[in-house]
Amino acid sequence: MKKFWKILVASVLSFTMLFGLTACGGGDDIIVQTNAYFAPFEYYQGDEIVGVDVDIMKKVGEKAGKNVKFVDGDFALVIPTVSEGKLADVGAAGLTITEKRQEKVDFSIPYYTSVQYVIYKTGDNDFTSSTATDGKQVIYWSDLAGMKIGVQRDTTGDIYTNLEIDGDHGNEDPADDYTGVLENTNTTCTSYDSAQIAANAIGSLLDCVIVDELPAQYICKNAQYKCLPLYYKGENGEEDSATEEQYAICVTKGNKELLNIINEVLTDMLKNKNEAGQNEIEQLVAKHLGVED
Repeated sequence: MKKFWKILVASVLSFTMLFGLTACGGGDDIIVQTNAYFAPFEYYQGDEIVGVDVDIMKKVGEKAGKNVKFVDGDFALVIPTVSEGKLADVGAAGLTITEKRQEKVDFSIPYYTSVQYVIYKTGDNDFTSSTATDGKQVIYWSDLAGMKIGVQRDTTGDIYTNLEIDGDHGNEDPADDYTGVLENTNTTCTSYDSAQIAANAIGSLLDCVIVDELPAQYICKNAQYKCLPLYYKGENGEEDSATEEQYAICVTKGNKELLNIINEVLTDMLKNKNEAGQNEIEQLVAKHLGVED
């Protein structure tokens, strides 16, 4: 599935724009727009938003000498809000870098590589793993034919799933057309406000949920769920391939001073490793997943 990234970065993401915006924090505050239903990167602990991205931005605030305030909202509003530059300076929500998003905001260096996962009910015999060419136990897209799939609205999983169901046709150059793995297989996709809400519907309204690796693992701390990485089966001698993406933090275009500070913090965190070889980002992931040593 080598054409996916070409299609993904060219996908037009539909966002609902905000109206009547007022001036953003500025001064002593860095305002961060997020969607706090994407554990372990951002999630609620009581009334407080916590997570990997929160801890990263606290370090940014310390380096910049400013307070950091997180604002929770729909995932679809993160990019347009930061792009507008009135309500928020920064977007941190496990954001995948795409060309379309880069037209609206400036991205930091990547700080985490993720893979899409399939969440399903423990004991569901419809889900049997296969061994991919890299030796991992996986589920192939083709295994999902005819199923009812849930996704978190406007995430990469949403984009992936609808692309595989609908394909990409009618391009000026027919060579750019793409036939989805799940086209004409009676497969459906339903979007939800969060992956957890979608997971709650497995077994009644849904067969499975597709979401990023770490949110999937977080949900699967509940023993009623299991999850496996989602792969494309190689064709014509190609290797099987995972659905990879890279996360970054975004800022309002032109805010080079803040972007430089974020990049400095991320560079240091990626460089500093513990005795087990984990960098600081990986250590935060383990902490918020509750699997640290």
